[in-house]
Amino acid sequence: MAECVFCSIVAGATPADVVLEEDDLVAFLDTRPVFKGHVLLVPRDHVVTLPDLPAGLRDGFLAAAQRLATAMVDGLGAQGSFVAINNVVSQSVPHLHLHVVPRTKGDGLRGFFWPRTKYAAGEPADYAARLRKALTR
Repeated sequence: MAECVFCSIVAGATPADVVLEEDDLVAFLDTRPVFKGHVLLVPRDHVVTLPDLPAGLRDGFLAAAQRLATAMVDGLGAQGSFVAINNVVSQSVPHLHLHVVPRTKGDGLRGFFWPRTKYAAGEPADYAARLRKALTR
């Protein structure tokens, strides 16, 4: 997709600080990092969300994410990492990208996600059953 900035990075038309290149994947530094070293992992092919990722790419994608998470510790001296994927909501670029952010205890990252809510009586079991059903289709 010509208008996709991540496709442009993958094609080499838009400069990026590439961290990892594999046949099917590319990882590069986020230009607006949460913390220095924040990496985005993308499939080379234009895939919009995680549910759209072809089965043949899943293992390689997750293996690369594991390697990047390890690199946060080994290469940057982080104590750990934060790994996340947004699907549609809060997805700033409509091309699947996995964030790997270096973390250190006391780094100040709080409330990064969504507000909390509570279940009414009986709702947890209902939601769990609906999800289990959806997973067996």
